[in-house]
Amino acid sequence: MFHKIFSTGLGIGYIGKGSGTYASVACCIVWYLLLMNGYPGILALVITIAITAIGIWSSTVVEKIWGEDPQRVVIDEIAGMCISLLFLPVNVKYLIAGLILFRFFDIVKPLGIRKMEGLKGGWGIMLDDVLAGVYANLILQIIWWFKLM
Repeated sequence: MFHKIFSTGLGIGYIGKGSGTYASVACCIVWYLLLMNGYPGILALVITIAITAIGIWSSTVVEKIWGEDPQRVVIDEIAGMCISLLFLPVNVKYLIAGLILFRFFDIVKPLGIRKMEGLKGGWGIMLDDVLAGVYANLILQIIWWFKLM
């Protein structure tokens, strides 16, 4: 039961079409509410690592029940969205830019992201979104570093 609840992002995955986007938006809202008083630091990193690690475990478990890379699993989008926002200012501009960049990389799957899907179990479910989040974060770090936004 835990794995179904966790892997579906507290049930968001049951929405069906567009559930990955809904999960990403929900993640942005929670991120903002939890971390709006400053730059996310060690707390955000610990939360992101925990979501990712537990997501790999839960995705592996539910894949045995629901089949390969089940659409209901959205914890991968939540982990990837968290990675997109790590170590950046917590404001609406960065949340929206992070959401757009992450969803772009997650949907288009360029630069080796698609290859991650070939990994076994929860690793394949999670790591394509992790890499999409890394790419989104790198772009946002450059934007932040050069004060482009």
